[in-house]
Amino acid sequence: MLAYTTSTGTTADRFFAALADLYAVVYSEPPYREGPDQVAGFREGLPDEAIRPGFSMIVAEDDGLLVGAAYGWTMPAGTWWSRSDQDPPSDIRDVDKFAVLEWMTHPGRRESGIGTELMHQLLSQRTERYATLAANPASIARRIYQRTGWRQVATSTLPWGPPMDLLVRPLPATGEG
Repeated sequence: MLAYTTSTGTTADRFFAALADLYAVVYSEPPYREGPDQVAGFREGLPDEAIRPGFSMIVAEDDGLLVGAAYGWTMPAGTWWSRSDQDPPSDIRDVDKFAVLEWMTHPGRRESGIGTELMHQLLSQRTERYATLAANPASIARRIYQRTGWRQVATSTLPWGPPMDLLVRPLPATGEG
């Protein structure tokens, strides 16, 4: 049976092994084609991500098997994505934002509503005015973001990957994303 669980920094570690396994499956696909080194880096970085202020994660499990996850944390007012080619408008830059860091659904479970529900649950409890994320412009997810109200405000180029579109989406003032 499909079940969704919310975790914070203090309760998320029980999902880390399964989350890294899901990451390996999802990011081995095009356009990412990540291998063991990138998966190891993801696995090693999870504990540090979970202790960031405002960390929240939603996982989807089907009979104990992790089939999807989404998580992020609060990006403080005055901060923005590293290596961005431009700042966002001041009304976005100057307030706390929720940065979505990962949103993954197992390839065999896509188009079943799991991804949509993960993102809904992740954003629905946030108090920040905006959500932001970085998306590979060649990914299927990028097109989904555009259809669901995310808009591009900048681009970031990191040394280890392709330029990423930096997107934002307003969140309702009531915290019901």
